Amino acid sequence: MWLKIPKLLLALFVVGALILGGCSTDGVASDSSNSAIADANQTSETETAKVSKDEPVQLASASPNSVESTNNMTIPKLEGKATVEMKLKGSEEPIIIELDGENAPVTAGNFVDLVQKGVYDGLVFHRVIGPTSNPPEQPFVAQGGDPKGNGSGGFIDKETGRERTVPLEIKPLGADEPVYSKTLKAAGVSKPPELQHKQGAIAMARSGQPDSASSQFYFALADLPFLDGDYAVFGYVTDGMSTVNKIKQGDRIESAKVIKGAENLKKAS
Repeated sequence: MWLKIPKLLLALFVVGALILGGCSTDGVASDSSNSAIADANQTSETETAKVSKDEPVQLASASPNSVESTNNMTIPKLEGKATVEMKLKGSEEPIIIELDGENAPVTAGNFVDLVQKGVYDGLVFHRVIGPTSNPPEQPFVAQGGDPKGNGSGGFIDKETGRERTVPLEIKPLGADEPVYSKTLKAAGVSKPPELQHKQGAIAMARSGQPDSASSQFYFALADLPFLDGDYAVFGYVTDGMSTVNKIKQGDRIESAKVIKGAENLKKAS
C-alpha cells in the first residue's frame, strides 16, 4: 500500500514533473525551475505561474477562435476522435490511446500531427514519479515526448526552424467552446473541465506560461483532480494501462502510429 502524499508535496511534484525546464542526469529539476518549485505552495495563478528566464516564455496569446500557436504557426485540428498505438521497447503490450478532438481539437490535433511525423519514435520517458521510481513513490505521472530527452525541449518545425507551441486549451463541463490561453481559475470558471485527470489521462506538460506546451506529454498514473483546470488533458489510455504503470525513467518509445481516425485530422491551410 502506498502512503498518502500531502497535497503540498504533490504540488511540488506537479512543478517538478510537469514543468518544462532542464533537469539533471538523475531526473531532478535543475536550478532553472527552482523559483517555480519554491512557490508551489501558493494557490494564486500569479504565484504558481512564476518561471525563470531560462524557461520558455509566452510569445503571444491565442484566442478561442484561433488555431494558431503562440509563435504564429498554425496547428492542425482534430475534428472528432482518433486512436494512437504506442509501443515501448521491451514491452509486449502496446498502449492504446483515444484522443478527444471534440473537447480538445487543437491539443489533440497537435499530438496526432506529431505522431504522424514520427516525432515520438525513439524518445524516452525522461521523468517518472510512481511505483517504478527509485525509491518508489505514490503513483503520479510518467512524462516523455522531449526530443532532447531531458525535459527542456520541444518540437522544432524543420520548415521554419522554430519551436511549435500550443495554446492552453481546456473546455469547461457543459461549455460550447474551450477556454484558451488561461487556466480555468484565471478565466473565472468554477466548473470542472470536460476532460479530467483520471487514471490513464494523457495531457500536455508546459512551463508556467499557459501557451508553452509543445511536444512533451504525460500519463496520469492515478486520479489527479488537483491538476484539473491547469493542464490540458486531450485523451485517455483505453488499453495497455499495465504497460503505462510499468514505465521507468529512461524507457524508450519504439513507435507511435495512428490506427484509427486519421481522416479527422484537418491540416492547416
